[in-house]
Amino acid sequence: MKQYFVVLALLMLVVGLCASPASAQDTGSVKGVCKDVDGKPIVGATVEWVNIENGRKYDIKTNNKGEYFSLGIALGHYKVTLLGTDGKEIFHYNGFAASSSESTLDFDMKKEAAAAAQGSGLTPEQIKERQEQAANVAKENMTIKSLNEKLAAAKTASDAGDLDTAIAQMSDATQMDPNRDLLWAKLGDYEASSAAKQTDSAEKTKRYGSAVTDYQKAVDLKQKALDAAPQKTPDATKTLAQFYNNLGKVEAQLGKTDDAVKSYNQAAQLDPAGAGMYYFNLGAILTNANTTSNADMRNAAAQAFDKAIAADPTRADAYYWKGTNLIGAATLQGDKMVAPAGTAEAFQKYLELAPTGPHAEEAKAMLQGLGATVETSYGKKKTTTTKKQ
Repeated sequence: MKQYFVVLALLMLVVGLCASPASAQDTGSVKGVCKDVDGKPIVGATVEWVNIENGRKYDIKTNNKGEYFSLGIALGHYKVTLLGTDGKEIFHYNGFAASSSESTLDFDMKKEAAAAAQGSGLTPEQIKERQEQAANVAKENMTIKSLNEKLAAAKTASDAGDLDTAIAQMSDATQMDPNRDLLWAKLGDYEASSAAKQTDSAEKTKRYGSAVTDYQKAVDLKQKALDAAPQKTPDATKTLAQFYNNLGKVEAQLGKTDDAVKSYNQAAQLDPAGAGMYYFNLGAILTNANTTSNADMRNAAAQAFDKAIAADPTRADAYYWKGTNLIGAATLQGDKMVAPAGTAEAFQKYLELAPTGPHAEEAKAMLQGLGATVETSYGKKKTTTTKKQ
């Protein structure tokens, strides 16, 4: 009996010795090449191997040739997924077996697209068209990614007060793709902000001029897109209106008052909901440009503020600046100041809407000069002031 147990122990030892080489074969290596629909290597992608039996996962990066390789992959069946640099799935295979020898699994998106098309009964011409469409989509996605990086870098620089770097980033973006209105509009924003900070008049004029060019390109591109669209969405027309508004601002800074008037009027026509702001801005630039107290410009400014009020009756400043333009035409009759009709009402309305507003004291002084009643939003009490003798 003792001899039997010795033999059995020896047999178990032999079995154990034979088992060692087998356990060494529990892992293998995997490799492959990843190519896009144009046959170009997919660089910096991740090939994710997930064991469908136990959930174990391996992430393997592709090199600059689109190749990937890894040792020590446990044997078993895997779901293998190709993920782009943005982490989104490009393609996957289910149930791929990792063997003890080297396992090769390539991702060829051109072949996969063709196979999918053939499975759908498409002609070779249709397959080619699908491939070209897929290639264009991939190219567009890469372009958008690069442009978004430029936009983000420009904003970061602008927030830090570095407008020159912001301008450089957006200039690069417009060179990468000169057909996007947003890029030109943002470049115009940074050019205009930079111009306002210049102490040298020539440089200031130059930068405002660049901003005009940028906004005009944004306007032209957005208008072209709207003309080609079967239906014009409110958001698209509102964006175009905002481009015109910004264009009007920089045109006014360059003294191009007539051009600015056209831009603001165009903005108001495109976006009636925002007309109160656009007409107010129009009245403001006419008021600021009227350095010689020209009667026609005063009237035009007052009319612009009337339009702003009609679009937004709660815009207090519009009443104040309307009154300011009207009082410019006041005359003296004896010792009494006589202003055009509606002047006192404009100042009173301002005080009603903004009794403690930034122009409240000036409005009261104007009413005092006119010998008019001062009313506030509290409205229950009226006090009459007269001009001091």
